[in-house]
Amino acid sequence: MQINKIVEFHKALGDLTRVRIIALLQQGPLHGQAIAGKLGLKPPTITHHMAKLREIGLIKERRDKNTIYFSLNEKILKSSALAILSIGKGGENMEMFVTEEERTSILNNFFTGNGKLKNIPAQRKKKLVVLAHIVKGLEFGKVYPEKDINEYLKHFHEDYATLRRELIMCQYMYRENNQYEMNPPELWWLR
Repeated sequence: MQINKIVEFHKALGDLTRVRIIALLQQGPLHGQAIAGKLGLKPPTITHHMAKLREIGLIKERRDKNTIYFSLNEKILKSSALAILSIGKGGENMEMFVTEEERTSILNNFFTGNGKLKNIPAQRKKKLVVLAHIVKGLEFGKVYPEKDINEYLKHFHEDYATLRRELIMCQYMYRENNQYEMNPPELWWLR
C-alpha cells in the first residue's frame, strides 16, 4: 500500500454516509435495498457510495440470483486504518517478527556468499526477511518498468517472476500498468 492509497482510504471515509455503511456492514452482509432502507436513502445514492468503498477495497460482493450482497473486508479496513500510524516511524519493519540474530541466520541460510538466493522460503517469516533484504537495492519513490524489476531480480534468483509476484503479494511493492514502485517500509508487515 502506497502513501497515496492511504490518502484515498481516508478520503473515502471522509463521508458520513460511507462511515454509516461500514457500521451497518460490521453486523453482517446486506444488499443495497436493505442498506438504503436502514439509512433512509435512495438506492442510486447507495450505489454511488458502494462504488467509492469498492475502489479502496473495503467491501466484498456476493451475488445471489439477482441480488448483490455487500460485506465488509475487515482485513483491508484494519490494515489501512493502522497504516497511517506506521508512517514516519522508520526502522527495520521486521523487528516485530524477528530478532537481529534470527534475521542474520535466515539471510545466511538462504543466500550464498555472492548474494544469490538459494531458494525462496516457504515460511512467511523467513520469506519476509528475504524480501526485505532483496528490496534494499531499490529506491523508494522511483517507478520501475517491469523489465527493470526483472533484471534486478535476476541477480538474486533465476525465478524472477515468482520473486516479483511475492514482492507484490507481501506488499513490498505496488504494481499498476506494469509499473512497479516501492511501498514505504513501515507498511510491509501489515498484510
